[in-house]
Amino acid sequence: MSRATRLFVSCCLIVAPISALFSTFAGAQTAEQKTSRYLDSVRKQPSLLLAFLHDMPKGGDLHNHLDGAIYAEDLIDFAASSNLCVDRTASRLIAPPCDSCEKYTAKPAVRCAYADHILYNQIIDAWSMRNWHPGDESGHDHFFATFDKFGLASHGHVAEAVASVINRAAREHLQYIEFMHTADGMSSAELGMKLGWDPDFGKMRERLLAGGLKEIAAATSNTLADDEAQARTELKCGTPEAKPGCNVTIRYLYQVLRGLPHEAVFAQILLGFELASSDPHFVGFNLVMPEDWYVPIHDFNEHMAMIDHLHGLYPKVHIALHAGELALGLVKPEDLAFHIRASVERGHAERIGHGVDVMEEKDPIGLMKEMAERNVLVEINLTSNDQILGVSGDYHPLPIYMKYGVPVALSTDDEGVSRSDMTSEYWRAVDGYQLSYTELKRMTRQSLEHSFLPGESLWTTTKGPFRPVGACAADVTGAEKPSASCAEFLAGNERAREQWKLEAEFAAFEKRF
Repeated sequence: MSRATRLFVSCCLIVAPISALFSTFAGAQTAEQKTSRYLDSVRKQPSLLLAFLHDMPKGGDLHNHLDGAIYAEDLIDFAASSNLCVDRTASRLIAPPCDSCEKYTAKPAVRCAYADHILYNQIIDAWSMRNWHPGDESGHDHFFATFDKFGLASHGHVAEAVASVINRAAREHLQYIEFMHTADGMSSAELGMKLGWDPDFGKMRERLLAGGLKEIAAATSNTLADDEAQARTELKCGTPEAKPGCNVTIRYLYQVLRGLPHEAVFAQILLGFELASSDPHFVGFNLVMPEDWYVPIHDFNEHMAMIDHLHGLYPKVHIALHAGELALGLVKPEDLAFHIRASVERGHAERIGHGVDVMEEKDPIGLMKEMAERNVLVEINLTSNDQILGVSGDYHPLPIYMKYGVPVALSTDDEGVSRSDMTSEYWRAVDGYQLSYTELKRMTRQSLEHSFLPGESLWTTTKGPFRPVGACAADVTGAEKPSASCAEFLAGNERAREQWKLEAEFAAFEKRF
């Protein structure tokens, strides 16, 4: 055998085992690793990436305003069925009587839009961010102006709204939603205004409870129960024709309008605490309305004081707060420096909605370390942050939150107004920040881990790898038939059951790759 032949044979003997090793490694890859590799392979192919993200299990949507989640087309249907009129110039809904459907009448019936494509498209553009372009009206102003324009449409149509939104959510593989909803129709705010302000929070609470707030809470619970039953009827739940939305679990955060006078805000916050203490449909409350408006800025510290006082009386009620939905130039610099920290430390927030201006806060790194230590999740709303604040890409703090170990979850905010959905939020996250499948999966798990569903978590720790509790430690998470000890644990803990369901969805999804 020549020297060249011996050298060739030796090389083959070396290469063959290495090749076999790589082959064995590839064969030993987990389903998660294979799914991760597939995501990496389609990152630069938008259509395939979108299809992948659409089908990926997405857990929960923790930041969803019910009124803002309804698409304008559905709102037009609601308004037409209520015989409402529309101001042709301002696209604002008006109570009847209406003008005729002839062109150029000032306030035609909304139903006229069905035969007038110009009016129909004008309404959709006015009630959403569709076709909006920077100009005389900012994205911020156009976005928030939509609610006053279509507000009347949602009155009396809560059930249809819920059915529409959860059915869409189910089709893109969401399993849980916490709707922000002012479910009492402003009754508590009106009571607060009627009784007047008392700077002594204890006395103010007693006056409200004695003056009818408990009755408002009971009536609100009854109304919501009826709305949910009607929504299930709309979706044909429990029948062979049941729609996908029947499988979505729903809970509510009572929605406080922080732009109202302080007596109304206190009454609504108190109602939120009362509802979350007495009605399992409600799992907490949140403060809403633009953070930069005069009253939310001027009364911010007072609102935190209200929550702090009532939290002492209702310590088990969950709190999620909008904070940091601001950007430099929108308000004075000093108003950017403390809202997130105050919401966590004084407002007892377990979750922060938006948190966009975190780097403008005093000691932002220290704040994020504190949030990580306290396990405070940030609800990330990439689409609305771009549309309202003009903050996106490298200017968005999502990767910084992740760097400092702050738990995050993607959410939709107002998908109807934004003309988006949860798949779009995932697409923005992957395209803008090159997130891995493991990071997306972690966010999805965090959405249920930080939900306000009752019961214990499936996981003993989420700081590093997600590890199941002892009762389920020997099981394959998400298995169709858990062990006796695990089944008993799941039966007693609703949050863990939703998490188990998510793991089953992940297992089925990853088998495809």
